[in-house]
Amino acid sequence: MTWAMVLLGAGVGAPLRFLVDRALSHRLGGRLPLGTLAVNLLGCTGLGAVSALTLPATLAAVLGPGLLATLSTYAALSWETVRLIETGRTPLALVSVVANVVGGTLALLAGAALAAAFAG
Repeated sequence: MTWAMVLLGAGVGAPLRFLVDRALSHRLGGRLPLGTLAVNLLGCTGLGAVSALTLPATLAAVLGPGLLATLSTYAALSWETVRLIETGRTPLALVSVVANVVGGTLALLAGAALAAAFAG
């Protein structure tokens, strides 16, 4: 049953990632892949919150490895980093990697702290 909950969440998370990335990239443009950064920070914050809360197993499966893990995306970060390097924008590639990895870690910790504070 848990695998079905993960599939359900992933069915929402993956298309949501695509739509948020496209919307931000289209709206903001720019040289840095901000859509990927946004979904990664959002996914990490949410995963931090889910990890800090005591949730029923099915809800945790839908939200954690289902929705939020498929919302964030290491593969897109890696692909975009290679593309930036190939096009001679290595400094931007480094900024993107640091922003995603460090920012994602801090976002996960912040999400966990916020959830713990609200849960009492």
